[in-house]
Amino acid sequence: MVLDSNLPKFSDSDRQIINPIERPQVTQELSENVILTTVDDLYNWARLSSLWPLLYGTACCFIEFAALIGSRFDFDRFGLVPRSSPRQADLLITAGTITMKYAPALVRLYEQMPEPKYVIAMGACTITGGMFSVDSHSAVRGVDKLIPVDVYIPGCPPRPEAIIDAIIKLRKKISNESMQERGQLKQTHRFYSIKHGMETTEPILTGEYLQSALRQTPPQELTEAMGMPVPPALKASQTEKSRA
Repeated sequence: MVLDSNLPKFSDSDRQIINPIERPQVTQELSENVILTTVDDLYNWARLSSLWPLLYGTACCFIEFAALIGSRFDFDRFGLVPRSSPRQADLLITAGTITMKYAPALVRLYEQMPEPKYVIAMGACTITGGMFSVDSHSAVRGVDKLIPVDVYIPGCPPRPEAIIDAIIKLRKKISNESMQERGQLKQTHRFYSIKHGMETTEPILTGEYLQSALRQTPPQELTEAMGMPVPPALKASQTEKSRA
C-alpha cells in the first residue's frame, strides 16, 4: 500500500465531523440551529397533530369507530384524543344514520364546538341516507344539509382503515389552510327543517272503537244462554243494577 504525499492537507479547523462519536455540544451548520417557517405552517402543524374527535355515534358505524380507538388500530398515534364534550373537541365524525328528529341536536353539538372545527361524514347512511333513502320518512338524505362536511367516507359500514385514510386526507387539508382565508369562510346553505305541502288530517286512532257496543261485555242472560262462565265482576254489576 503506497500513500500519496501530494494529497491536500486539512487543518483541524477545516475538518467537519460528519458522524461524531460523542454528542456535539454546538452544531456546525446553520440549518441545524435555525428553523425557518411561517405562522400558518406552525399553526396548521399544531392543529393537524392534535385533532380531538367528539365521542359521538348514532348507529352501527360507531362500532367501527370504537374499534379504531382500540390497541389494534391505535389512532392515538395521530394525536387523536376522543373527548366527551363538544366544547373540547374540534373534529366531529358523524358515525351513523341521522334522523330528522335528531337533526337539531346534531346542529347544536356542532355549534358548541370551538373554531376551527371539521366534520367527517362516515358511512352511506350519513352521506346519502343509505338503505333508508328509499322508503324512510325520517332519515336525513345527507348530513351536509345540516352541517358542512370536509371528508366523506363511503361504505356500509367503512372499516377502521378507511377512517385512518380520511384522517390523513383531513390532515393534508389542514396543512394547506391559511389563517386569513379561514376567517373569511362562512357557513351557507344550512337547514334542518323543510316546509312540506302535506295537509293535516284528523287522527284515526281516537279510542272510540273501544266504547262501541261490539266491544262491550255481553249481558248476563246471553252469557248464561251460551254456556259461557259469567265473570264475578259482571255478576256484581248486574246485582248493583237490579238493586238500583
